[in-house]
Amino acid sequence: LLLLLEATLLWLGSGFHPPFYNGFYYNRIMNDKGNGQEKVVYFNGDNLVVETPKDPIYSSNGANVTLPCYYHYEREMEGKRKIRIKWSKLRDDYTKEEDVLVAIGKTSMAFGDFRGRAHLRQSGQREASLVVSDVRLRDDGKYRCEVIDGLEDGNNVVDLRLQGVVFPYQPPRGQYRLNFHEAERVCQEQGAILATFNQLFQAWTEGLDWCNAGWLADGTVQYPIRLPRKPCGGLHLAPGIRSYGPRDRHLHRFDAFCFSSTLRGEVFYLDRPDGMTLEEAKQSCQDAGAEIARVGHLYSAWKFQGLDRCDACWLADGSVRYPIAKPRANCGPTEPGVRTFGFPSKGRFGVFCYKER
Repeated sequence: LLLLLEATLLWLGSGFHPPFYNGFYYNRIMNDKGNGQEKVVYFNGDNLVVETPKDPIYSSNGANVTLPCYYHYEREMEGKRKIRIKWSKLRDDYTKEEDVLVAIGKTSMAFGDFRGRAHLRQSGQREASLVVSDVRLRDDGKYRCEVIDGLEDGNNVVDLRLQGVVFPYQPPRGQYRLNFHEAERVCQEQGAILATFNQLFQAWTEGLDWCNAGWLADGTVQYPIRLPRKPCGGLHLAPGIRSYGPRDRHLHRFDAFCFSSTLRGEVFYLDRPDGMTLEEAKQSCQDAGAEIARVGHLYSAWKFQGLDRCDACWLADGSVRYPIAKPRANCGPTEPGVRTFGFPSKGRFGVFCYKER
């Protein structure tokens, strides 16, 4: 053991260290001439500065968005080297990053769900901006722009936020029936995804008040309260987001908070004089070249297209709902919102259909 410790100390004191790995391979030949002669470059570690916007970048489902990123040097360095650029998407808990794009010189590669949708914009000098086309719901979040020049390394973060709407969801079986994975699935079935904490907080600032706890994308269970009351944490607590913290994703069961963004199509209303059953409603939408709308479609149409209809209608999950943008008599509460009649086992209603453009 003593011999091993002594050998380790001698190795550390020798000045030899393996190349630093940060997602790229750093060649010890730094002059790019390939002649085997290593050029020594001195740096102080903070010479390369990466700049990104401090304010969030807003986009919407199906749009194209540019995440600006530029870099400069506090002092110019000698010689030309190939700049390495790496974009990654951060998790809410910062424990792991998702690779988005890597570029060395003029060669770049996108990864995973970003293949075919992400590329660099380098129209200006020392620009490393990321362009994402056909923005999707899961693209919402924080992105790291990292620039590597030899042994110089700088990075900064861009916050991409999708304009959207958060809505609570309970399945037909009733309250608190979903584990985390089931909550993920039911949101996807409704044309949405599980909301993040930032999305729930934004919805709370816009007026969302809901006393049932629901899963969020990070595996925590929370709910937003605007008007404190006894059944919702008590009168003594201030308004805010109530949190149960992380819960077991398999064992614990709650509702879900789903997030949907702007639509790529339109929601429209169909009816018959005597109404329709759920199966007849689905067929009517198909006959119109559309599909029966999902809950996420209805919330998005209400939020972004001002859909206002005081007629209870079928949706794809078997629920009956209607959207009110301008509250009025005989159309429910005095606040705008999507009203629900639950999941009736029988009855005849109109239907909301959805058709992509």
